[in-house]
This record gives sequence, structure tokens and C-alpha cells, in this order.
Amino acid sequence: MTDAATPVNLTNHAYFNLEGEGAGDVLDHELAVDATHYTPVDEDLIPRGDHRPVHGGAFDLRRPTRIAEALARPDRQLAQAGGYDHNFVLRPHDGDTPRRCAVLHAPATGRSMEVLTTEPGLQVHTAGQFDGTVIGKSGTRYRAGAGIALETQHFPDSPNRPADPSPVLRPGEEHRSKTVLRFTTLG
Repeated sequence: MTDAATPVNLTNHAYFNLEGEGAGDVLDHELAVDATHYTPVDEDLIPRGDHRPVHGGAFDLRRPTRIAEALARPDRQLAQAGGYDHNFVLRPHDGDTPRRCAVLHAPATGRSMEVLTTEPGLQVHTAGQFDGTVIGKSGTRYRAGAGIALETQHFPDSPNRPADPSPVLRPGEEHRSKTVLRFTTLG
């Protein structure tokens, strides 16, 4: 509860590699995101405020796509962010039942992760800025693409974007959000 209007935009910033910690990069993983639009960013990676269709471009991940293939698509947005660090606009959703918004799959291990959420956005971050300074528990230096974060949330900068879903919690309201990460192994 709050006693004044308060922006609330909680997320989980965990990175995943379904081949295991220290196993290398996620470039051979396949990713599907159920979104028809994304929010382009400026040079400082701040959303510009518009929603651009994904159809046929570098952000079209509606079908499972190998991450290396997706990152190789020529696109100024990918170049300036060092890969994906963008919000995908999820289908409108009413209710408390999370809907599936993304699937990550590692063909080498058969492991898959489904992401289900009640949130309106999914920030996809392919760790393009990892430069080896962070060291994992196995002693591996994490480099670009060592993991992928799939962050369910309201759109970044949405308090300053009246057209985006509002993250503002008002007095008397209760904040509710649900995200489910479902792991399976095919094999």
C-alpha cells in the first residue's frame, strides 16, 4: 500500500544459459517472443516513446529463432545496444492468470524455459555489454552473449510516457503481478 502516487516497476534481472553456468554463450539457444511491437531506444538506451512493429525485421521473434541468427540481422537498434536490450510490447492482458510471452530453448541440452506473466512488457537483454570483468562461480569470465535476461515488467520509462501502461500505484490500490518461469527438458 502507498499513501501517495508511486511508480512501481519490479522485475527480475537474472541471466539464463540453459546449457549451464560457464558453458559458453547462448547464441545457439532459440528464442520466441509473443509480441507484435517493441519500443525502440535512443543512443542512451532510453525508450523513444514509439512502438515499432516487429514484422519481418530484426525484432521479429514470433517464431523460434536462433539468437545468433537474430543478432546477425542488420539493424541500427541492435548495433547501438550491442544486441537486444529492448522492451517487447506484449499482447493486452486482463486478469490474474499469466499468459505465455516467451520460450527459450537450448537444442544442445533439450532444456526449455517458458516465461508466463501478467505484465505488459518483456525486456530482452542478450548481455552484449559483458566484457569478461564479471566472473562466474566456476571461474568463467562472462563475455558478450554469456546469458540472456527475460525481464517481465512495465515498459521502461513508462512514468514519462502517458500512452504506455501506467506503473503508478495510487493510495488504496494494491500492486499485483505474477511471473512464472517453467523449465522442462526434452530428451
